[in-house]
Amino acid sequence: VQLVESGGGLVQPGGSLRLSCAASGFTFPFISYDMSWYRQAPEKGRDLVAFITTTGGSTNYADSVLGRFTISRDNAKNTVYLQMNSLKPEDTAVYYCKAMRGWRNYWGQGTQVTVSS
Repeated sequence: VQLVESGGGLVQPGGSLRLSCAASGFTFPFISYDMSWYRQAPEKGRDLVAFITTTGGSTNYADSVLGRFTISRDNAKNTVYLQMNSLKPEDTAVYYCKAMRGWRNYWGQGTQVTVSS
């Protein structure tokens, strides 16, 4: 099982980034996994940012990103995305994607997002 995040980088406040998480090697079809994005800032815990159900019919967001971030998925490409707009310095963190199916939980290696002028 492999989850590979990409799309991170350095961006100025107010800018945008689009993260991708490509999945492979799952025992069950990708469409059967709920997906989420987490982030971990330096010296802080890993926090849930956004969540999307198997077919994309339902999403949830942390209050801190509501209205700025959008999670989506393309089940034909086994990929989940996080569109991040109006970025703030406090969004600086390593962003991880997570796949969940029952007791099965898989994490990617993370991608760094730095928001700074």
